[in-house]
Amino acid sequence: MNLRRLGYFLAVAEELHFGRAAERLGMAQPPLSRQIQQFEQEMGALLFNRSRSAITLTQAGHRLYERGRETMAAIEDMQLEIRRIGQGAAGRLRIGFVGSSSYGLLPSIIKAFRAAHPAVSLSLMPMNNADLHKALIRREVDVAFARPTLEDPEFVTRKLIDEALVVAMPESFDVKGDGPVNLQDYAKENFILYPEFPRPSYADFVLKLIEEQGLEAKSRVFTMDLQTALSLVAIGEGMCIVPESVASAPRNGIHFHRLDPELGTTALSINHRVDEQGVHVHKFTKIAQEVARKAA
Repeated sequence: MNLRRLGYFLAVAEELHFGRAAERLGMAQPPLSRQIQQFEQEMGALLFNRSRSAITLTQAGHRLYERGRETMAAIEDMQLEIRRIGQGAAGRLRIGFVGSSSYGLLPSIIKAFRAAHPAVSLSLMPMNNADLHKALIRREVDVAFARPTLEDPEFVTRKLIDEALVVAMPESFDVKGDGPVNLQDYAKENFILYPEFPRPSYADFVLKLIEEQGLEAKSRVFTMDLQTALSLVAIGEGMCIVPESVASAPRNGIHFHRLDPELGTTALSINHRVDEQGVHVHKFTKIAQEVARKAA
């Protein structure tokens, strides 16, 4: 169906007068009459009863007028929706994130983005770095919060914040006060590490830092994610090195302590594809950087 001719038909059907319809459409009457005749041939039905004194809609014309208005309204709605998505005012954004980011910047970034773009639907998917990398490559997520980063020439990576590393210890450990602790004093305890695979991972990052301090994590317990690691700490299975923001959420059975000497820092980054053209992604990244600057 020729949509331009449908528009001509609707104008004539509403005016029931070729002259007035032509004036409304900003065209001469003879070309409009030809367009309507061609449209009737295209549709295979007579749409207007024509007489010297008036024109009226045929039964087919009445039905086409009803359905045609619905069609044009749907097209206008579609154009408006696509335009709003193109402008970043509506649509969907898929966000992958490492679990530890949910304790720090991520909630504030989500809140700020929702306030600025309430019509954009957000899908949030927790993953480890390896899965985030795959998901970005396969375009299964639009942006990824990684720790510390995702190394790939196809990605744009922007560091948001550096966090000190702290230790999560079970209440059963004999620790005096809430001050900093020396890992050397607890070297015989289990080190709970995550993720177990794929490797290398955050677990290997932590092990390297421990070794650089001349320590050896002889007793290691591996698990798949931060939440499971914290659950094991809470029941007394060992201690876990985590980003400082994790300590902002108190948890039964766990005490968080700064380290002396300090173990190091871990960065949180936001990543997206180099060829990403989505307005939502770039607006989200800008808001994420603004929130990170204010938090620094």
